Amino acid sequence: MEIERIKRSLPSTPAFVYEESRILAALSVLAQARAVCGLKILYSVKALPLTTVLELIGPRVDGFSVSSLFEARLGAEFLKGAGTLHLTTPGLRAEELKEIAGLCDFISLNSLEHHRRFCPSIRGLASTGLRINPQLSFLDDPRYDPCRRFSNLGVPLQRLKQILDDRTLDPDSIEGLHFHTAYGSHSFEPLQRTVAHIEKHLGDLLAAARWINLGGGYVFGPHSDLAGLIEVVERLQNRWRLDVYFEPGRGIVGKAGHLVASVLDVFEADGKRVAILDTTVNHHPEVFAYRTRPQLAGESTGGAHAAILAGCTCVSGDVFGEYRFAEPVVPGDRVVFENVGAYSLVKANRFNGYNFPLLYAVDVDRRVRLVKQYDYEDYRRQWTA
Repeated sequence: MEIERIKRSLPSTPAFVYEESRILAALSVLAQARAVCGLKILYSVKALPLTTVLELIGPRVDGFSVSSLFEARLGAEFLKGAGTLHLTTPGLRAEELKEIAGLCDFISLNSLEHHRRFCPSIRGLASTGLRINPQLSFLDDPRYDPCRRFSNLGVPLQRLKQILDDRTLDPDSIEGLHFHTAYGSHSFEPLQRTVAHIEKHLGDLLAAARWINLGGGYVFGPHSDLAGLIEVVERLQNRWRLDVYFEPGRGIVGKAGHLVASVLDVFEADGKRVAILDTTVNHHPEVFAYRTRPQLAGESTGGAHAAILAGCTCVSGDVFGEYRFAEPVVPGDRVVFENVGAYSLVKANRFNGYNFPLLYAVDVDRRVRLVKQYDYEDYRRQWTA
């Protein structure tokens, strides 16, 4: 098993390891859709901005999507003019607008207020669009839901429809639309329902637009059925003559990344075994923020031995979860959390002064190479005034 080989081959832990072959496999799935219907693929840089990853993905997509000036700078640097750069953010700043418009080919403004204030300055530099909140939710937990009530992400569809009906907004001033309604969806049904909803209420806007960005939030694999995605793309192209963009992040890198840790200590607490790892949920903060239980490679679900895997910081909530094992966990054992390629490193922190993980890549020839490491000087530089 490749993960077992990786786990044994690392000289030390904690380590974040990504497999290039898994990234390429995800891109290969998307290439099928590109070939069939001409869908334009953007990699969402916020998922994992590691430059070696951008170099791998860049030549195989139509561009990057970004959410800030720094991401725009990085994306432009590694696209090298060979793709388009798309930006949307609720945090657009007037003093950064000129540089962002010079870097990005497409900018989706997050509110009608932003559209009124910034559109005149952007025109002629970048294609201006509008991010909308379709007000169509598919998630029960509002922490994941970009379409929740009182959302900070996009113009509520009903408000936009009202001002269009009142003719207080010129549809021709909006060149494209951007939306995002899903989170970790294995089905394209939310996308199909969202597009039908937008067509029903904003047909005049679609007729005036040149492009549409379907957002991301979908996960897929080699055996995924892309028929729903392709159907949506072809409908938007044929009915509305739109260029269609799709911007997965987790879908491309999520399954490629692993967090490898070693057991430092094992003890009994209130009748359960607790294993302290040399990593922390601060290296994968979504565990704490979203109360997720990351997948453990090789977990023996029917195993006779259980252990709570806890992080090494002094936070009581620094816990990955309780797992079962065929053999008792002992100091020196290594464990691997799978499918953590997205939104782990970008949210990681050095709380308690614990270092970031070592960063390794596994290339297509199965060679493991160190791509980045941090040391005390990086920590000191962060906190030196």
